[in-house]
Amino acid sequence: MLVHGSAGSSTSMHVLAKALSKAGFAVYALDIRGHGDSGIRGEIGYVGQLEDDLEDFVHAVKPASPATLGGFSSGGGFALRFAGDRRQKLFASYLLLSPYIGYDAPTRRKASGGWVSVGVPRYVAISLLNRIHLHSFDDLPVIRFAIDDAAERLLTPTYSYALIENFEPLRDYRKNIRAAAQPMRIVAGQEDELFFADQFDGLFKSAGRPVPVTLVPGVGHIPLTLKAEAVAEVVRAKEMMDARPEAQTAGLILRAAQSHPSRQPVFAANADAAGAQAGGQ
Repeated sequence: MLVHGSAGSSTSMHVLAKALSKAGFAVYALDIRGHGDSGIRGEIGYVGQLEDDLEDFVHAVKPASPATLGGFSSGGGFALRFAGDRRQKLFASYLLLSPYIGYDAPTRRKASGGWVSVGVPRYVAISLLNRIHLHSFDDLPVIRFAIDDAAERLLTPTYSYALIENFEPLRDYRKNIRAAAQPMRIVAGQEDELFFADQFDGLFKSAGRPVPVTLVPGVGHIPLTLKAEAVAEVVRAKEMMDARPEAQTAGLILRAAQSHPSRQPVFAANADAAGAQAGGQ
């Protein structure tokens, strides 16, 4: 089950989904609520709704076991959030693809490489109101992505306070990491423009939850889901977790990727509380 990155939709995961399908896996690429065709773009009803949506979707489609939740960029951060949730055992494993960890994490480049701008005064004001349990302004936009007018038809240019708070790891990301008990791996491009990819290994070790981290040489952020060598490495990571999840060795791995045969269906779906819909792509 694949979760797209910030501002994106299920279509951005189709190259990766098709590669996993060819390797023999049934794949669901989701439009997370507030993106693509799922709900009002840039908005959700409350913080925690995305986890509720995902739980509903899993119960509706009953994915084949062992099921893996994979997420790219902000989707990887959300996958980490779910991996530390009380419902984490809905998935047998978690695959984080160049995941967003937090604004103060050592993996984050300043302004995420220019991709995102934050309305700091509004964000701080709504955060303070949330501390006294006032949520009337959670639907106001607080961040904008570097998207031109032509791309706004396909992408989500802004996030509300509720959406940005939900579509990422918990604020205490170290506690979030420690709470994730299921097998987990990270794959990232060595030339990632948004994150310091070489810091993932040390970050997870320092949080007390070391995981295997694979860096793909010559690959940037978006190409991680598009370039053949990177996509093949993601497929390899899924295969390794399924083969011997209990025997995964933590550490930093640098290697070229391979291609894989076979074929399974690929599905695109809306993940929302109203229900789960899957259509062949």
